Amino acid sequence: MKITVIAVGKIKEKFYEQAMAEYQKRLSRYCRLEIIQVADEKTPDGASEIVENQIKEKEGARILAQIKEGAYVIALAIEGEMLTSEGLAEKMEKLAVTGTSHIVFVIGGSLGLSGEVLRRADYRLSFSRMTFPHQLMRVILLEQVYRGYRIISGEPYHK
Repeated sequence: MKITVIAVGKIKEKFYEQAMAEYQKRLSRYCRLEIIQVADEKTPDGASEIVENQIKEKEGARILAQIKEGAYVIALAIEGEMLTSEGLAEKMEKLAVTGTSHIVFVIGGSLGLSGEVLRRADYRLSFSRMTFPHQLMRVILLEQVYRGYRIISGEPYHK
């Protein structure tokens, strides 16, 4: 299975990079992992809704350009479905069993995802109704994908 994470913006803090590198190493036993960062747009203070939508559309176009044909796209969105770790593992396993060989997780920037990206998504996943920094969300996502593979494999992982 190939897992791609497409995320808006660069990682700025070294500790996030270190955490991501650790999960990339751990995941190498289970899948081929690719992390793609697309450029974010500067949001001016007090931006109107129109300007914010234009920014999301620009970022969305960059995201869509990275999605390969035939990939199963999971958009991380507050309004998406919340799953347990076991539920995410079950979803990943079902996709693999039914012939999906490439899952793309999409993490938007500070304004979220464009309507085009949400329409392209095959599934919308919410980790919480809370908002998280998009840099931290990458680490949380990688940890949950790793946990999912441990669950699928019947291997222990602390709770």
